[in-house]
Amino acid sequence: MDLQQLRYVVEVASVASFTRAAERCFVTQSALSHQIAALERELGQRLFIRSSRSVRPTEAGLAFLQHARTALAAVAAAKEDAAAAEGRVVGTLRLGVIPTVAAVDIPAVIAGFRAEHPEVRVELTVGNSESLVAAVRGDELDAAFLGLRADVEPAGVSGRLLDRERLVAVLPPSHPVAGRARIRLQDIAKDTFADFPAGTSGRAQGDLAFSTAGLGRDVAFEAASAELLLGLVASGLAVCLLAPGVVSRSSADVVAVDIEDGPMRAEYLIWHEHAPRAVARAFVARLAADDRR
Repeated sequence: MDLQQLRYVVEVASVASFTRAAERCFVTQSALSHQIAALERELGQRLFIRSSRSVRPTEAGLAFLQHARTALAAVAAAKEDAAAAEGRVVGTLRLGVIPTVAAVDIPAVIAGFRAEHPEVRVELTVGNSESLVAAVRGDELDAAFLGLRADVEPAGVSGRLLDRERLVAVLPPSHPVAGRARIRLQDIAKDTFADFPAGTSGRAQGDLAFSTAGLGRDVAFEAASAELLLGLVASGLAVCLLAPGVVSRSSADVVAVDIEDGPMRAEYLIWHEHAPRAVARAFVARLAADDRR
């Protein structure tokens, strides 16, 4: 049994395919299959159930996977700590972001981090705040950028507040109140809304604001993409609430109007609470240094 075999097993389980796993490991499928078969013979157990349509771990495979992932993580941590002792940062930074980050320029932040630490690979995952917090807590991500209601703080992780801002109303140019400098929620309460999916923090910000104001609203369109929400507004199908920075970066033909009683959003950078990896510590330090400049 060797580390390469463990990597092959973990990759096959991750993508549920020998072909895609071989592509991601930069080996031929026959070589990967041969190594896994050799490992199965050594263990005396089948690790995967193969069919023409899918590949899934056996019960023995699931048990083996848990230890394989732990072993690979330990090896990666050992390499990173050894490099850190020499002042180098190596490894892979697994970074999560919400689709509406406005407090920082994500591509610029990643580029600056890679310029400072060229031996680090950065993997980017887009998701909602709830899933990203869970992934950081579960050590599936090293750090993540979140957007939460202003009265909510991320739990079970370490974090730093980046910014607080009030959401704006995003309207078609032809909307009756599009020409105003400021409006109130009641001015758009009867409109059809586009918003993030129910149960997400992005949706909760608007829901709470309307509920607090004693107003109802019709959310006819749900989408996880800010660009899709903006497209629905530009087409005259709906209005929505978004962070002003998200709207200003878009080329959609929409109008952003301040809302006096609109919801506040807080953006955070979070990382593992107890044992952040060296790459996560370096990323947090880099962002803090950028803030001081």
